[in-house]
Amino acid sequence: MTRRRTLGVLAVVVLVLLAGCSGAVSDGPTATDQQTSATTEATNTTTTTTETSNGTLSVHYVNVGQGSGILVVSPANETMLIDTGDWTDDGEIVLDYLQQRGIERLDYLVTSHADADHIGGHEAVINYFETQGEGVGAAYDPGIASSSQTYQEYLDAVEGHDVPLFQTRAGDEIPLANASVDVLAPPQDRLADGNRNENSVVLRVAFGQSTFLLPGDGEAASERYLTEEYGAGLNATVLSAGHHGSQSSSSTQFLDVTDPRVAVISSAYDSQYGHPHEDVLQRFADRSIRTYWTATHGNVVLTSNGSAVTVATQRDAPTAPLELRDGDSLNPGTSDDVEVRTVVPASGTGLPPDGGTTTEPTTSTTTAESTTTKTGDAGSLAVVGVHADATGSDRENLNDEYVVFENTGSETLDLEGWTVSDAADHAYVFPSDVTLDPGEQVTLHTGSGDDSASDLYWGSGSPVWNNAGDTIIVETNTGTVVVEETY
Repeated sequence: MTRRRTLGVLAVVVLVLLAGCSGAVSDGPTATDQQTSATTEATNTTTTTTETSNGTLSVHYVNVGQGSGILVVSPANETMLIDTGDWTDDGEIVLDYLQQRGIERLDYLVTSHADADHIGGHEAVINYFETQGEGVGAAYDPGIASSSQTYQEYLDAVEGHDVPLFQTRAGDEIPLANASVDVLAPPQDRLADGNRNENSVVLRVAFGQSTFLLPGDGEAASERYLTEEYGAGLNATVLSAGHHGSQSSSSTQFLDVTDPRVAVISSAYDSQYGHPHEDVLQRFADRSIRTYWTATHGNVVLTSNGSAVTVATQRDAPTAPLELRDGDSLNPGTSDDVEVRTVVPASGTGLPPDGGTTTEPTTSTTTAESTTTKTGDAGSLAVVGVHADATGSDRENLNDEYVVFENTGSETLDLEGWTVSDAADHAYVFPSDVTLDPGEQVTLHTGSGDDSASDLYWGSGSPVWNNAGDTIIVETNTGTVVVEETY
């Protein structure tokens, strides 16, 4: 029987320091007494930043064209950059993105693998943060070298600035503060005779009940290993489509165990490789996976509060997998702001196969006040009014489309983190400090406005509730359905 590793009890990371002066990646001594101060520092930060946590984790897919660049910002504002785009722009797009967001330090730089469309900006990023920023804490690499000049320049930058560089394997962890980052692959024994794609570093980033699975350019061998090793523990809220949506990745078996609610594809609109491949899009469509493509949506920013993931993009383009190419192309590096498009519940995803739990999000230390709020009987929330047909044009009068909720019970209801959704999987998450006393009502408007004790605003740019009938679904922050009402 194939052994399955329980994600919740992954061994404490044992990193292997890479040789720097040789100009190639090779195995080195076990990090015991030789463990670098950078990693020790990062681990210590995890235990000292609890009080400054802002309660959200964000994952940014930067539109770099035919390549990949993913920024993760932890609840404690630590940063992890996975890949830096293609060599043709020398890191300019990714660097601009980081600078526009005021990022002064990279705590972790991860190389998924040594292909030039993933490490194209490594040298520039390292040089910038080491000379004009606050440095790069540590770099992580699968340890399979490339003969390309781009790879050599990356190693030269690591050596020139004395950045700690670690060879990374399944079972390691990256100590991103107030979140969980497990390395699921590659295994100690190389896959597919050391093929670079198949031995991509695969990360599972977890925050509360939300999980993000980042498989690099892993193909059939990598996905087979992951499926056999972890099984249902791969369950993810968000999946990065492997190998830019290539038909060699996102297999039927892999999607069956990951079961994502959202997929993100990073590739060029006119990809010379045909990414994303129609076979992959069909597999996504068969499972009704909401899909975002950097080529048409632009930068994609996913923000998790632990119980739901908010999706924001630069462009409002089709998300039905088979309709992706109906969207207009957006040039890489376009600096337009992102806008919220939807909120996806994370309930029930990403749990280890033994039924354990992932890391819960850190909350502020105002426990004295929160203990005075009673949870109440979740079943006492009721829909007492629906106004689906707004006066005039629904699209121009979004605040006249609304749902009214009432607490029909005898105790106060704390609605923080609860999710409202419809039959089309649009979703809204109640913000913090939303409570309903017995008999109290709150109206949820579809449009935008300033939340108050009696009125909340979805912030949707288009109507949500179908005039001809729809279903209102409310789930608690633990995934329990307490309202399912059809009108």
